[in-house]
Amino acid sequence: MPQTDKQICIPPELPELLKQFTKAAIRTQPTDLIQWAADYFGAMSRGEIPPVRERTERIPLSNWAELTPELLKILHSRVAGRLIIHANELAQMWKVLSLPTDLFNSVMNVGRFTEEIEWLKFLALACSSLGVTIAKTLKIVCEVLSSEHDGGPPRIPFSTFQFLYTYIAEVDGEISASHVSRMLNYIEQEVIGPDGLIKVNDFTQNPRVRLE
Repeated sequence: MPQTDKQICIPPELPELLKQFTKAAIRTQPTDLIQWAADYFGAMSRGEIPPVRERTERIPLSNWAELTPELLKILHSRVAGRLIIHANELAQMWKVLSLPTDLFNSVMNVGRFTEEIEWLKFLALACSSLGVTIAKTLKIVCEVLSSEHDGGPPRIPFSTFQFLYTYIAEVDGEISASHVSRMLNYIEQEVIGPDGLIKVNDFTQNPRVRLE
């Protein structure tokens, strides 16, 4: 006869694990709970950060499908300073923020990215979907990358700006390398201060700086 009184052992970590999962699901509000649960526990088993929307990332539902500089800043914070990120992990981060899949695929195609993605290049192309001009794109990138918290103007290292401007101009294909070189040399020699940082106004308000 089958034994019906066999004691079932409950792993001691199970209650806390389920508690954290429930809190994460309530916080994230996934549209497909089953798929999200699979992604959540899959990330946990691999020792990766699970796809959980943080409290500071709560965005009105009406804005979830629209890319904004604020969402890109959230995405940048989740990348956590890495230069290279795996395509699957970035796609999951994108999905957690409910950003449109077709835009992600478009950026992947334009950048010709494969499994390993240079984050700054991906970010630059994502910002270009918001900026009508190269100057506007670089302004958005600067605002996303800036770590200023005291209300001061957004600033980034000139070396980062140099890398981004050169890359965006190459992708654009209509700006000569000599023009890019002249603008960068002028900014480095005449605009950048001893701190090596560039402000948005340095390339948007200076009449001698023409990035287009």
